[in-house]
Amino acid sequence: MKLAPNKKIYFLSDFHLGVPDYERSLEREKRLVAFLESIRHDAQEIFIVGDMFDFWYEYKTVIPKGYVRILGKLAEITDSGIPVHFFLGNHDMWMSGYLQKELNIPVYADPRVFEWNGKTFYIGHGDGLGPGDHGYKFLKKVFRNRFCQWLFGILHPDWGIGLANYFSRKSRAKTGTSDEHFLGEDNEWLIIYSREVLKTHHYDFFIFGHRHYPLNFPLNNNSRYVNLGDWITNFTYAYFDGTNVHLTTATTHP
Repeated sequence: MKLAPNKKIYFLSDFHLGVPDYERSLEREKRLVAFLESIRHDAQEIFIVGDMFDFWYEYKTVIPKGYVRILGKLAEITDSGIPVHFFLGNHDMWMSGYLQKELNIPVYADPRVFEWNGKTFYIGHGDGLGPGDHGYKFLKKVFRNRFCQWLFGILHPDWGIGLANYFSRKSRAKTGTSDEHFLGEDNEWLIIYSREVLKTHHYDFFIFGHRHYPLNFPLNNNSRYVNLGDWITNFTYAYFDGTNVHLTTATTHP
C-alpha cells in the first residue's frame, strides 16, 4: 500500500476506559475523542492496538454500559471513509462482532503484517508473546476458548461484568509500578520476542501496546520496536509519515 501525500498512519493503544472510576475515565474518553478529531485531516488509517476498554464482553443482546463518545467518534471516522483497525487486548478480547457490524472496524485476534511505502509493520497488542509468563499464556487460552466464553455468558451481566472488574483491579494492583521503568533490552520480553522473529523474517517496525511504557527502540540497524505507551498516564501515540515512525505525546484536550 502507498501512503498518500501529506497523510499519516496513526497507532495508539491501552486506553483502559472504565478505570479507575467513572469521572476520570470519562475525562480520558473526552481527551481521546478530541485527539481523534484532531488527526482526521491527515489520517489515512488509524490502528487501535488493544485494551481500548479495561473490560469488554459482548453478550448476545448486551454490551457494557457507557463509552458512547468514543464509539460514536469511531463510527463517524469510519463513515467518513478513514479505515480504523482494532487488535484484541488482554482486557477486551471478548468481542464477537459488535465493532465489525456497528462501526465497520476489522478486529484482529493475533499480530498482523502490513506494508506501506515498502516498509513492513508487525502489529499486535503484545500480550502472551515472548518468554515466560506461562500462567497468563494458559489463562489466555482459557479466555479465548469459545466454550469458556459461553459459560461466562450465562452469568447475568451485572454479575459477570462486576466479577471481571474485580479481577482486573486485582491484576492491576499486582502489576504495581512495573510499567514505569525500562527493564533493559535483555529483560523486555517484547524486545526479546521481536529479535526472535527477526531471525527468520525482516520487519522494519514492530508496533505493540500492552507494556504501557512508551519506547522507540532500535533492534538492529534496519528494524525498530515501538511500544505505544498508554492513555492513563503517558497519553502517547505513534505515527508513520511514509519514511519513519515517530512516538510522541498527545497535547489535545477537549
